[in-house]
Amino acid sequence: MANKKYNFGAGPCILPDIVLNGASDAVKDYNRTGISILEISHRSSEFENVIHECQSLVRELLAVPDNYSILFLQGGASTQFSMVPMCLMQQHKRASYLDTGYFSLKAIAEARLFGPVHIVASSKDSDYDHIPYDYYIPGDSAYFHCTSNNTIEGTEIFTFPETDVPVVCDMSSDIFSRQINVADFDLIYAGAQKNIGPAGLTLVIVKKALLQRIENLIPSMSDYRIYEAHNSMFNTPPVFSIYVAMLNLRWLKGIGGVKQAEQNNIAKANLLYDVIDSSDYFYGLADNPDRSRMNVTFKMYNRERENEFLNFTESRGILGINGYRSIGGFRASLYNAMEISGVEALVECMTDFMSKDQFKSFKLKSNTI
Repeated sequence: MANKKYNFGAGPCILPDIVLNGASDAVKDYNRTGISILEISHRSSEFENVIHECQSLVRELLAVPDNYSILFLQGGASTQFSMVPMCLMQQHKRASYLDTGYFSLKAIAEARLFGPVHIVASSKDSDYDHIPYDYYIPGDSAYFHCTSNNTIEGTEIFTFPETDVPVVCDMSSDIFSRQINVADFDLIYAGAQKNIGPAGLTLVIVKKALLQRIENLIPSMSDYRIYEAHNSMFNTPPVFSIYVAMLNLRWLKGIGGVKQAEQNNIAKANLLYDVIDSSDYFYGLADNPDRSRMNVTFKMYNRERENEFLNFTESRGILGINGYRSIGGFRASLYNAMEISGVEALVECMTDFMSKDQFKSFKLKSNTI
């Protein structure tokens, strides 16, 4: 019997079996309508029910206040890198950004197409191994932008700044993984393919008062106000992605919501970090206080053995732990749907590799006596 497969890839995310089964059924026949969810009209009452339930689940699970709009867009978080400054960077105002890694740099590059950008702090000099906290956000900033979790570098922001400047946060890889106070932010955006659902959907949670302050002339497809006015259906929305997101949020609610997910994620991350920290083979890449619960990055002290270890893990059904190409090493993504049994399987694989290697070394030494 083949080993069970555990997908630790950074995205698209793994999904619970109950979600996959529900999506599979809907592809063949949605809600006994006789047509597929892939074919259903986004103007139909059936899909209106889907999008309303999905919005309601987002509002309930994150305790989103009534003065915030919940929008479903396309284009991924990368489109938000330009959409945010296009809408919010007012004339004669600069935007402030916190540089914590690859995706914050992409957001900064896009923002510079629309106006001046002030980088309040950066951890680039130490290879983004920590989150800077000692910085000042100028009061005349159009907004302050940060990335809550850095999937490549393996760091996560656990304390957000207090400021009168509008706060924008890219939460693509840790939204719904922990409790947050939405009222601390003016705009949150997140690509779906980590903890929400399949790729093709972007969630935006935005304070209504912020939308009222938009002054720029903006193309319709990049204007948050247009999506709000049309309940995210200005054009054909990503119907299937929204439907699967709804199923996934139902599942999240069923397991105890974000509070329970956070407890699960802490337990999973601690289990893996404990093995890394206690071994003579592996070491973590991020500073302890800022280590991500979603993306655990680590390397081997003997870098020449990394391919051997990767092959060993794949033979045991552990998939997707190879690190990002520019960094190397390993990255285990522990999104909500990753059960603790999967982390236990990875930990067992790591300890078995170390014990077998030590036994091999002992035999070699014994043979030389």
